[in-house]
Amino acid sequence: EVQLQAYGGGLVQAGGSLRLSCAASGFTFDDYAIGWFRQAPGKEREVISCISINDGTTYYADSVKGRFTISNNNAKNTVYLRMNSLKPEDTAVYYCAVRGSWYACPREYDYWGQGTQVTVSS
Repeated sequence: EVQLQAYGGGLVQAGGSLRLSCAASGFTFDDYAIGWFRQAPGKEREVISCISINDGTTYYADSVKGRFTISNNNAKNTVYLRMNSLKPEDTAVYYCAVRGSWYACPREYDYWGQGTQVTVSS
């Protein structure tokens, strides 16, 4: 079965960095899209970054552009989200999701990971 596991979160000070990983099983990376989302307490879930495994097309939300980088390692069936210059407002649970798609950010996703907590202290 298809499974996703997001991990790598933790507690960091403002200005610090973390690398999140989304490990996939049950499928191989071809013609798939992986999205990173986050949800902070009292806030709506928002898309942070997306990648098309097929052609490498990426998307970043304005709030993280220039600070976060999405990448993939197909041999490991893993997508990463490198987060630099973290701010307290980045505090949230971060989720990854997958859908068979040629587009980096499809409208819907089929499978979701459990999520990993990122806390940024001021």
